[in-house]
Amino acid sequence: MATNLNLPALAKDMLSAAKPILENYWKEVKPYVEKESKNFLQNLAMIAKLKIQDKISKEEALLHIQIQRNSFRTVLMAVEGLGILMVENVLNAAIGAIRKAVNTAIGWTLL
Repeated sequence: MATNLNLPALAKDMLSAAKPILENYWKEVKPYVEKESKNFLQNLAMIAKLKIQDKISKEEALLHIQIQRNSFRTVLMAVEGLGILMVENVLNAAIGAIRKAVNTAIGWTLL
């Protein structure tokens, strides 16, 4: 299952979804969005691996994802000029762009 997660392609999808929302701030926030997207995807890959090994429950996986979402949100909120609504829109768009692929690959509805 974990091999079905094409992390570079998913990262590209997340960035493509976030960029239009952050258009006026993109030059400044791109490195942060790239790093947080990568972290988010690495966490999903870990969840997929642990699920295959039967070492994580769906509830635990959802908690990991919530923690990662909070981290993503906190990093973007630290950028001057970005408000909570914009950050939430970015987060929702980025995760929305990978939702189907990730849920299918992992076999749980996590996103």
